[in-house]
Amino acid sequence: MSEQKLIKKQLIKNMFFTFIVFAIILIFFDAIIYNQVSISLYQSIDKELTKTAKYYQNKIIYEDFIAGMAFVEIKINPRLICIIRNSDGDILNSENIGRFYNDYLSDIKFDKTKIDEIYAVKVQDNYNYRGITLKYTGLENQKIYIQLLANVDGEVETINTMTHTLLIGNLIIIVVAIISSYILSKMTLKPIMDSWKKQTEFVQNAAHELRTPLTIIQAKQELLLQEPESKIIDKSEDINIILKETKRLTKLIKELMILAMADSNELKMKKEKTDIDKLIKEIVLPYKDYAEMQEKEISTDLKFSKEINIDPNKINQLMIIILDNAIKYTSENDKIEIKTYSKEGKCVIEISDTGIGISKEAAKHVFDRFYREDKARSREKGGTGLGLSIAHTIVKLHGGNIKIAPNEPKGTKVIIKI
Repeated sequence: MSEQKLIKKQLIKNMFFTFIVFAIILIFFDAIIYNQVSISLYQSIDKELTKTAKYYQNKIIYEDFIAGMAFVEIKINPRLICIIRNSDGDILNSENIGRFYNDYLSDIKFDKTKIDEIYAVKVQDNYNYRGITLKYTGLENQKIYIQLLANVDGEVETINTMTHTLLIGNLIIIVVAIISSYILSKMTLKPIMDSWKKQTEFVQNAAHELRTPLTIIQAKQELLLQEPESKIIDKSEDINIILKETKRLTKLIKELMILAMADSNELKMKKEKTDIDKLIKEIVLPYKDYAEMQEKEISTDLKFSKEINIDPNKINQLMIIILDNAIKYTSENDKIEIKTYSKEGKCVIEISDTGIGISKEAAKHVFDRFYREDKARSREKGGTGLGLSIAHTIVKLHGGNIKIAPNEPKGTKVIIKI
């Protein structure tokens, strides 16, 4: 499967799972909202029904209407309707109910099994009621049922409106969730895609860099095998090229191993209190002689004058990388200056030169692995494009930062803060 198809498949998968999470959360909150609104709307009604039904029951017992007293009219919430039934379900107080009995009461279903509990009743499929039924045993063991009803059309309409609103809101949220899921999935995959891209480029570049010296070594060895009787002195140039490419290959492999260890957090640091000025002076000393041989000048201005907690070997490697580059990309009569000083509680190391300089675009990518502004010239000078990547890694391990900028009026300046 190609890289693009694999990424697309993973994007869809992540998007699907993110959407599912959104949907579950949405359903959960909808259920809570619906339940809480329903409870809130019906709670006061149910309390009123229970309270009034108990009152009615006690009033009837008190009046002892079975002994011959007529049903008394009890003033209750006008929203409520009280129906008194016998054991057969027949209504005993139809006269007190009035018009409601003629229009609707005959359609109200009565269930003797639902006692002391709130239930819903629908009349003529248009009107909604909530009711409660209480049971009373009067004289001569006569069973009396008190059925209290409250119209809840307003509450039902409110719930229906809320449900409709939730559905519309959910449709909008679903669209937003799909878009959000896509964006979030893409954002989640971006570091992976970038890492994948860098890894692919790294492997391709590493393979290319390894192939070049190996191809040269193989070609030169095949030429030597074609003339086995030749003397070493006659083939010294070919042997020298083989040795040169072997050294380059060895250096490349070492650098690749350093970066691989850094990526896997296996690059160990052995920090100790070190006089940075003294360390840099020792590192620079052999380079001064080497620079003089090429008619270049290296000067130092070391003013940090403190000990800092660093890994001397790593800083030594860092300085060698920077100085190697400075010497490579400077010409006769050019100058290289190394400074140290304190700024904002950090040790600053500046290496500036008056060499060929660096463009602003190159300065942005100079720490990328295998990046070279002029690949042909860099390869001629023995560069692998990994040195500054390693330098960047070393500085990061020390909790610092490194940047490269043009040196006015000419050349390049490397600024390291640790």
